[in-house]
Parts: sequence; structure tokens; C-alpha cells
Amino acid sequence: MSVNDGKRYPWLTAEKEFITKFSATGKPVLGICLGAQLIAASLGGRVFPNGEREIGWFPVRGIPSAGSGRYSLPGKAEVFHWHGETFTLPEGAVRIAESPACENQAFQIGDNVIGLQFHLETTADSARTLVENGREELTGRAYVQSEQEILAAPPSRYEEINRVMGQLLDYLLKGAEPSPEP
Repeated sequence: MSVNDGKRYPWLTAEKEFITKFSATGKPVLGICLGAQLIAASLGGRVFPNGEREIGWFPVRGIPSAGSGRYSLPGKAEVFHWHGETFTLPEGAVRIAESPACENQAFQIGDNVIGLQFHLETTADSARTLVENGREELTGRAYVQSEQEILAAPPSRYEEINRVMGQLLDYLLKGAEPSPEP
């Protein structure tokens, strides 16, 4: 499915309208994979096929943002991917992660909107489910791992990306908390 499939999936149009309105409230917005693409498209970016599909465990590089108040991903992290499209950054967005296969791996707009092309929420069970339901996509291209490679990830890899996801959620929710009364 693509964010460009609005005629086939009419709910995508309503979703993009909702994202546009909600992101303007200043409340936290996090988009993961299709969600990041929906944010990008909603706020003026363009979504299109990436030169490479990324499926499996591949590194991303966090782009330092010293002193900016932006969220900082690790300098290098091995994360889980399952995507074939990418996007241009919407106006006002700052790239916060990249990889050799996909330039726009993550972006941030203001303090409240973050889009991730990759999956920090992945667990061993969710990876297994994706493989079971998407085997036909595991074609052995440069950035597409085999079922065996994907499922061989040690528990520590899941723990690490889930820890980073927790830090990201803490960052977003911190901005959503009401200020303490004087």
C-alpha cells in the first residue's frame, strides 16, 4: 500500500487531512513507515518508490543536532526496515537519520512531529508475523534480507531498538506535559 493509493483506499485521504490538522495543534505526532510517509505527504512532501527496497536489519545514521532541541537518534543503529517507498521532506522538516539505501530515514518538524521510515517498535513476534505475511517480498536484493537473516536477530537487537523507541516517546511526551504550576 502507498499513501498515493487514495482512490483504492479512500481512508488515506481522510487520514492525511487529520494529520494536517492535528500536527498544527502542537500535540505529539509520531509516524512509523507508512505513518511517516503520511505525515510527509500531508505536510507538502512527495512520496514515491525508493531506489532500493529495505527489508530486514540495516543501519541508519542519526544526524547530530547539537544544541537545537531536536530529538537525537544514535549515531549508528541497526534497525528493522520493511519499506519500498521514500519521501521528500516537507517544508520546515529537518532530517534526523539517513542510510545508504534511503536518504530520508527520519525527520522532525518543530518539537512535536517525528516521522521514522524504519521500525523501532519491532519485536521478535512482529518480525515473524511480517515475514509470514510478506515472504513474497524477500527477493534477495542488496537491501532485502532472507527470512533466515531477519529472524536470526538476537533478543538484544530488539531490546536496543525498543529502548530507543522508549526514549523517542519520552521526548515527544515531555513536550505534551502541562507545565508545573508556579
